[in-house]
Amino acid sequence: MTLWDGSYPFYPGATACFPFDTTRAVIVTTFLSMLLTFIIILPGIRGRGRLFWFLRLVLGLFMGAVILTVQFTRDWETGWVQANTSYKSFSAAQVNADIGLHIGLAGVNITLRGNPVKQINETIDYNEHFPWNFGADYEHSYSEGLEKGLPSPILYVAEKFIRQSPCAVHRQYRIAGHYVSLTLWLAFCTWLISIMLFSMSILLYGGHMLLVTATLILLSLLFFSTARNTLKCPIQFGPASLRTDYGESFWLTLAAGLLCLLLGLAIVILNSLQPEKLKLIFSLDKSREEEVWDRSCLAAEPSCSVQDGLMVPLGELCHVSSATPL
Repeated sequence: MTLWDGSYPFYPGATACFPFDTTRAVIVTTFLSMLLTFIIILPGIRGRGRLFWFLRLVLGLFMGAVILTVQFTRDWETGWVQANTSYKSFSAAQVNADIGLHIGLAGVNITLRGNPVKQINETIDYNEHFPWNFGADYEHSYSEGLEKGLPSPILYVAEKFIRQSPCAVHRQYRIAGHYVSLTLWLAFCTWLISIMLFSMSILLYGGHMLLVTATLILLSLLFFSTARNTLKCPIQFGPASLRTDYGESFWLTLAAGLLCLLLGLAIVILNSLQPEKLKLIFSLDKSREEEVWDRSCLAAEPSCSVQDGLMVPLGELCHVSSATPL
């Protein structure tokens, strides 16, 4: 029997993490609400224009949701390792845990989850965020972690990203995050402009704005890649090494950028080679609509017979006029 039954009374317990990212949930809910609202009015659109309109809606909302969501995600670069490591400073206790590193545009998240979660009379399930965005102080967050007595693996990984660290990666990731965020906000603005141009039937300039949006998105990926390719210090836990790779947000942003590029090129090329097909896709082919209207009028004989009954041949009209006495 040890003092305090093997617990560590000077360290606070693990803080329970919220089960999901609230910012991402709000953005996704907003765009899904917009999608459902437009789907309600979908039956009011006639013919093949309904399918084209629905495809334009889904693709446009997808690109806008991705550009806005990845601004707040924390998985642009991720890595996991399972290792036996010390749990607290000044203690010889060893725990088996999964250690995760998640790098975003505004900071890093470091997770520690025990295998099993209950070990040495404690619940080992941590998720700590250390920000470096505007108005945040990474060193201050790290100092607070030291004062709270966070587990040693979390502090060890967080120490790699402080300014005084010999790894010298803090400045690269922080500046890259600022530039990526700026270019993505510009891409979101150009996406909004393209949506407005398409709604006003200015298709060529809308395609140009999609190309500008794709350029900004791909440029943001280039900014982040330059930070990741800098020389890093190894993060070792005994024989195990924590290695990171591009995360979900990076690949999702790449998919949105390539989609914008393909759609923009398709609109510009169709506008030059086959503008009629482009007008058909955007439901702007008025001649087709008039042809459909004429066919419907010919099919509905009772409605067209009224106009036919009012038409009198010119010869009969002259004959009647001459026979009328003055």
